[in-house]
Amino acid sequence: MMRRVCSFLRRQAGGALAGALALALILLPVSGKAENLVVDLSDDTINIESNFTGANIVVFGEIVRDAATVGRPEPYDLAVIVSGPQTRVTTRRKGRFAGIWVNRDAETFLEVPSFLVTHTSRSANEIAPRPVLEQHRIGLFNLNLPITGDSGVPMSDRDNFRRAFLRLRVDSGLYAERSGVIEFLSDTLFRTTVPLPANVPVGNYTVTTYLLRGGALLASNEQSLVVAKTGFEQLTYRLAYNYAALYGLLAIALAVFTGWLAGVIFRRD
Repeated sequence: MMRRVCSFLRRQAGGALAGALALALILLPVSGKAENLVVDLSDDTINIESNFTGANIVVFGEIVRDAATVGRPEPYDLAVIVSGPQTRVTTRRKGRFAGIWVNRDAETFLEVPSFLVTHTSRSANEIAPRPVLEQHRIGLFNLNLPITGDSGVPMSDRDNFRRAFLRLRVDSGLYAERSGVIEFLSDTLFRTTVPLPANVPVGNYTVTTYLLRGGALLASNEQSLVVAKTGFEQLTYRLAYNYAALYGLLAIALAVFTGWLAGVIFRRD
């Protein structure tokens, strides 16, 4: 008798749950990915040779819309972010000690992009609220800069080091933020040109494109970019980083040989 009662209750509970799920599905709005991004690069590999003075990467694409796209008065906004390999950077502040300017305080930032360029269709604070910008690192001042746990810099002074870090990176050409530089060729076609300076770090890069409208993220796309040394530059780079001792010995031998050769050529009898 008890088994029959339990079985009946389970059937009733299952029926109630199925009915609730069906009602929920009916009440939920029909949602689909109405917009999507198709993006490509003019070059996916940048080769650095002895005469390298910089390069330009063209990021172009199309906003793909389907029948589920809802017409809205807000315009489309785009953000293109080119990010280089992550690295560890220490920012130092000089101070006077016994009448001499020396390095005093220092802040070390962990896992920050070695190269970062942000292009937006409008100013970053106009295309989305700050939480969205911080989540997707749109804009230099929305970039999260983690620090070491043993930092000796007071909390009240950390913003100064953060601003100094960004200023130094911008001055060196490794960081940049440009607004209004994404060109719409039509309602859905777009392009932008990202310059890479001569001192661009080597490594694997990511080119991320975000599509926003009315402050909401609609779609994103990620492409890969490789910056690599070639020829003799690649050989010396690998020796310096992978075989430091051998590289040092070869450099000393080359310097001695060059000095000896110069002495022979310019010797006065």
